[in-house]
Amino acid sequence: MGITIVGLGPGNGRLLTREAWEILSTAKTVYLRTQRHPAAADLPDTVNRVSFDHVYETAVNFDAVYTQIVTTLLQLGRESDIVYAVPGHPFIGESTVMQLAAAAEKGGVPVVIIPGLSFVEPALTAVHADGLDGLQLFDAIELTSTLYPPLNPDQPVLLGQVYSRLLAGELKAMLTAVYPEQHTVSLIHAAGTPAESVETIPLYAIDRSRQIGHLTSLYLPPLPYAASLSALAETVATLRSPNGCPWDREQTPRSMRGSLLEEASEVLEALDAGDEDNLRE
Repeated sequence: MGITIVGLGPGNGRLLTREAWEILSTAKTVYLRTQRHPAAADLPDTVNRVSFDHVYETAVNFDAVYTQIVTTLLQLGRESDIVYAVPGHPFIGESTVMQLAAAAEKGGVPVVIIPGLSFVEPALTAVHADGLDGLQLFDAIELTSTLYPPLNPDQPVLLGQVYSRLLAGELKAMLTAVYPEQHTVSLIHAAGTPAESVETIPLYAIDRSRQIGHLTSLYLPPLPYAASLSALAETVATLRSPNGCPWDREQTPRSMRGSLLEEASEVLEALDAGDEDNLRE
């Protein structure tokens, strides 16, 4: 009894690890979260493929999909050894793996994880970006469930699973709360596959792309100026440091009272005059 979870990598069979290929090619049956993945077609004809694509067509939402898949796999894993294959790396954007691993541990079912190349590495390669340069990684679907994006615009962002133009439109509406509409971004399609392509376009145009599909990601480079709360905190810390501004170091909440009243008056004047530039200042 047990479950072996295999990462299929981001593209076709050439990006499978040797360990993953040995397991997949010798298994009698491989359970696939989705057969809509290039590597699935490269498995030997002797392997019986069982996908969960039909669950997506009948379930009311993604949570229901994941629950049904996990329940089925857990029952199968209690009865015999099974192989479950997912796109990319099992621990990059794979909700079923997280839920299955937790449920299997609770139920005493052994689980083995076979890593795979995720979409992150080929996506970063496509846009020539360094993953250790403060990269923020998010699931686009989960990000759209928030009212305000929890992003730091001073650091690069990579969003996976931008699978439809409708979702891209929801992302655009959210991201323009943080980024200017003209901010140049990159839609990365089919990263790591022979069909890979990159569209470098303004943020406002991302939902107009006709190339968007289930292998699309979105890369947002940092803004060309400091805009985050952490950048503001760094400025304050610098001003109040030993090498900062002597005047700032001397200030207390009480000593700032007059300045706060003055600034508040200027804000009120700008509001009354409808002067947006002065208000922003």
